[in-house]
This record gives sequence, C-alpha cells and structure tokens, in this order.
Amino acid sequence: MNMDYQTLTVTILDRIAHVTLNRPELRNAFNEQSIAELALAFDELGRNELVRAIVLAANGPAFCAGADLNWMKKMAGYSHSENRADAMRLADMLRTIYVCPKPVVAKVQGDCYAGGMGLVAACDVVVSVDTANFCLSEVKLGLIPATISPYVIKAMGEQAARRYFLTAERFDAKEAHRIGFVHEVVQAADLDTKVAAIVQALANNSPNAVCAAKKLVREIAGAPVTEALLEDTANRIAAIRASLEGREGVASFLEKRRPSWLD
Repeated sequence: MNMDYQTLTVTILDRIAHVTLNRPELRNAFNEQSIAELALAFDELGRNELVRAIVLAANGPAFCAGADLNWMKKMAGYSHSENRADAMRLADMLRTIYVCPKPVVAKVQGDCYAGGMGLVAACDVVVSVDTANFCLSEVKLGLIPATISPYVIKAMGEQAARRYFLTAERFDAKEAHRIGFVHEVVQAADLDTKVAAIVQALANNSPNAVCAAKKLVREIAGAPVTEALLEDTANRIAAIRASLEGREGVASFLEKRRPSWLD
C-alpha cells in the first residue's frame, strides 16, 4: 500500500495495522492533507486481506486538537460552495473510517477536541488514558459540530450531546466513560497493554464474521422491529452459517481444534 504519507505513519505488523497521526507539534490538528491521507489509508487498509484490525493512534501529548489554525484561516475566506466542498471531504473521511470493513480501535493518549472527537467516534472501540480531556468547542467560535455530529451523537447519546454540544465544556476521561463515549479508561502505563488485548481479541475471531457483525450493528441500531427487520436478520444468520468461515468455525468448535483463520 501507499506508504508516502506526510501527516500520518501507517504500519502493518502481525495482521494489525497502525495508523498514527503524526503532527505532534500542531497537536495533530488536521487540514486538507491529513483528511485526504486518513481517507486513503482507511480505504486501502479496509481492502487489505492481510489486515485483521486497525489501531488509530497519535504521536505527541495530544490525540487531536481538531482543525488546524492555518486551515481555519483559509476557510474564513471561503465561499458557501467552497465551505460545503471542504466539509464534504471531512464527512467522506469520517464515513470511510466508520464503514471500514475492519474493526478500528482508537488509542487516545491525550486530549481530544472538536473534530478529533469525530475521529474517535467513528471508531468501533475507544481506549483512553485517564488524563485525557475531551471538548466539543465549536460553539465558542460561533460554529457547530455538524460534520462530526452523526458519529458523536451515536457515541455519547442524545442527552449528553444536548449538554456538550451547547456548553462546549471540557470533560475528563471519567466523564467520557460514564456517557459511553469511551469504552475503557486506563493509566498511561497500561494503554499499550489494554489496546493490544482488545486487538488480539479481534484478530482471534473470524475475519468474515467480525466484518459482518460490524455491519450488523451499524445497520440494525435504531431500526424498528418490523417483519422486514426480522427477515433481514434471519437472512444474515442463514448466509453466514453457510459461509466457509461459518462452517469452519462451527466444525472447529465441535471438533475441539483451532479454526483455520488462526493459522
């Protein structure tokens, strides 16, 4: 895959990909280039059959401070159509992470503000250090967290969004965990170990089933329980039972042996 990134580092080791934001001097704030590179990296990794899971991490003291100041200065002079096109590039990047066929684990080692919260919310599992702070700061600047809102509201829930979208209060990792935005909060010394354990759990499972299960959550969450939904879920389990990995998984369990995808 393309390794010539300017704002990221991308590595693959033992079937695990690591995408690392690499602008520590700017608190990993993003601009047009980093948005394009994130979209490209997750698109390529999502199609890479050697990859079982992806870790989204960052170098430096902050995870992501949101939009780069120089990028914001440029946006101040944009027309409506230019602003819309710019926002759509960010929206497409977040969607690429959200619908990536591979499970994505966010490894939050520091503060996460504004658009950075959108990055985290688009991931499947979120592990944060206990010293990280979070903030949806847009309204302080006369803006709103519109582009990231589909993911952030799903992650923290409508009631928490009502507060933090409007107040722009900073909140800590404990509060992020309480409202469901973060799955695990650990001390800095334990961050690598916790992320590695979660990633190993993902890698041990059927790649096909993990992909299908991720899609299942995304498409079923919030759907009304109708006859059409019941038929849809029945069709999904019938199809995966008949799949190669479905048959292999059941057979290996009954025969008390390792499934082939662990070889």
